[in-house]
Amino acid sequence: IILYMFLAVSIVCDDYFLPSLEIISETLGLSQDVAGATFMAAGSSAPELVTSFLGVFVTKGDIGISTILGSAIYNLLGISAACGLFSSVVSRLSCWPLFRDCLAYTVSVAVVLAMISDNLIYWYESASLLLVYGCYILVLSFDIKINQYLMEKFSPCCTYFTKAMEDAEQQALVGQREEGGPVICHQSRKDSGIFQDETDYSQLSTSLRGRLDENTQDHQSVFTMPEADMKRILWVLSLPITTLLYLTIPDCRRQVWRNWFMVTFFISAAWISAITYVLVWMITIAGDTLGIPESVMGLTLLAAGTSVPDTIASVLVAQKGNGDMAMSNIVGSNVFDMLCLGIPWFIRTAFINTSGPIEVNSSGLTYTAISLICSVAFILLSVHLNGWKIDKKLGAVCLALYLVFTTLSILYELGIIGNNPTRVCGN
Repeated sequence: IILYMFLAVSIVCDDYFLPSLEIISETLGLSQDVAGATFMAAGSSAPELVTSFLGVFVTKGDIGISTILGSAIYNLLGISAACGLFSSVVSRLSCWPLFRDCLAYTVSVAVVLAMISDNLIYWYESASLLLVYGCYILVLSFDIKINQYLMEKFSPCCTYFTKAMEDAEQQALVGQREEGGPVICHQSRKDSGIFQDETDYSQLSTSLRGRLDENTQDHQSVFTMPEADMKRILWVLSLPITTLLYLTIPDCRRQVWRNWFMVTFFISAAWISAITYVLVWMITIAGDTLGIPESVMGLTLLAAGTSVPDTIASVLVAQKGNGDMAMSNIVGSNVFDMLCLGIPWFIRTAFINTSGPIEVNSSGLTYTAISLICSVAFILLSVHLNGWKIDKKLGAVCLALYLVFTTLSILYELGIIGNNPTRVCGN
């Protein structure tokens, strides 16, 4: 069931979620990184939003905080590793989108930690978290002007940096094509029209628009059997979920359903949440059967399980060369996760239970905060040292550091290091 749920999420993302996102980006004139940080992050983080609402209104526990903060390290390092290792395309990155999203995430984490430091959540504190996300959306709304201002402010450095990247790209393209290796895709904000003077110019890259037109005109049916033998086996195994999705989600890649892209987006996000719920349920049963402690499960299998949509969506867009969209989805999903905590907290404290604050357990937050800040700094530093590109070298380094962070976290949770006694249910 776990393996089949992985297959189901990949089908939803590849056939419905990402195509609807591309049409949304084209319609609203969004750059790839802004689309990844907003719509893509919100859709792929739907499971975390559901988990947070369940923790606040149903279980009345800290499951939302533990799930969101516990999986943050995996989102930053684990998904970055997957994008580098599982993508045959080397994607170039732009410096401003990554810096913008990392700064927003650092601020949102600091706000959450300040809120729950006294183990109490008041309505004005949860409202401040919504305000932070609102400011983030406001920055994204004026993203073009901010980016142009920064380019003008630091024009000598940015001109030199852009020229160096273009020269390196041309050399790499010639070398890779001669050797027959992976092609480097440079889909920066310059390709998206970010430096054009026309304000109504669509921010989507030319290749992305061409792929959209091709999909809507010559798109094959999902029931067309592939030619490769291995793909045929997967096609037969996925027929039940493919049929169910075909009957419940309008395929906006087809011309007849193209204007239904928002319906496709929301229904596919709902399907992602439902499939992820079953996936996490099965992973929990597997961990209990194998006798893995709950603290270890939360930091490893469950953290990866709840982030399956983010992982698959980011890897799929990275394979198409959309590096900015992949990285903005990784960091933007974490920023949206902080909003997932603020919405249910605000609804409960401001409208349902106005008599008092929400009590939470904030033990272990110091280590969590240090880990998150270190991982954000490491992502920026490693991408800069790697020449602002996503490749297998960056993936290997992110994977190694993720294993180090996870090992230290498990040792801390088990009480082997630090002053954190192991807690058992009922004690």
